[in-house]
Amino acid sequence: MFLYIVRRLFGIIPTLMIVTIFIFMFVHLIPGDPARLIAGPDASYQDIELVRQELGLDKPIVTQYLTYMSNLLQGDLGTSMKTKRPVFDEIADRFMPTFWLTIWSMAWAIIFGLLIGVVSATKRNKWQDYAGMFGAVSGISLPSFWLGLMFIQLFSVKLGWFPTEGIDSWKSYILPSVTLGAGVAAVIARFTRSSLMDTLREDYIRTGRAKGLKESIVVWKHALKNAMIPVVTMTGLQFGFLLGGSIVVETVFSWPGLGRLLIDSVSFRDYPVIQAEMLLFALEFMLINLLVDILYGIMNPQIRYE
Repeated sequence: MFLYIVRRLFGIIPTLMIVTIFIFMFVHLIPGDPARLIAGPDASYQDIELVRQELGLDKPIVTQYLTYMSNLLQGDLGTSMKTKRPVFDEIADRFMPTFWLTIWSMAWAIIFGLLIGVVSATKRNKWQDYAGMFGAVSGISLPSFWLGLMFIQLFSVKLGWFPTEGIDSWKSYILPSVTLGAGVAAVIARFTRSSLMDTLREDYIRTGRAKGLKESIVVWKHALKNAMIPVVTMTGLQFGFLLGGSIVVETVFSWPGLGRLLIDSVSFRDYPVIQAEMLLFALEFMLINLLVDILYGIMNPQIRYE
């Protein structure tokens, strides 16, 4: 497995090289002129051109890309056009709030998603199943921005239990993580129910029951373990989506994370920050996919990596 991991890690490099081309072209297709925004609304044409030359935006797009790649290969992500700080520092300051928000969201989403999925599968076509799937459909259907605003109105404004924005204490994570993880919990519940129902029909499950094993042992020890492989795949992808896609929730709760930074950077046409964040999100997905493949081998020893 070690050689497999090494090969996969080296395989990420050419993939990232290709991704950088698409990211660079996409960012430069965003409408708006960063030089004009930096120079100000009252700046003259000459002033705007001077800013454009200072930023290197007057050069051909191919030259700009080659310069960007040369700096990137040296570990230089560039300098923010807005704050004049290194992009690495900008992202480093915002990474941990988003990371911990994602961890909180995934933790309770996995716990409640698995619990609802298992109960729905074992109580098929009973009120527990209908209630669990109703909650799952609701979690998928409700927009996260609406859910977040309702949580703020109820638990912050009316009840005063939790803060409405920013990071103050552990209570600050409750509402954003619940809002962010609601859809993930719903998806996990539906996948778990479907996969577990298929597994419970297998012959070895009937054999275990015939031998007199307790239903809880049959479900939690034998059936659930084999039903988890598709659930793990989906959960890994969802973790990537949360880590890189918490833009709406971070905006609603004024969360000082990567999502909020991306919104601010797009508004200001801060090319270096946008490019670095999108590249980071792509790298996250690749590493998460690798981690999911490794978990396959741990959960199912019959899987062999070559």
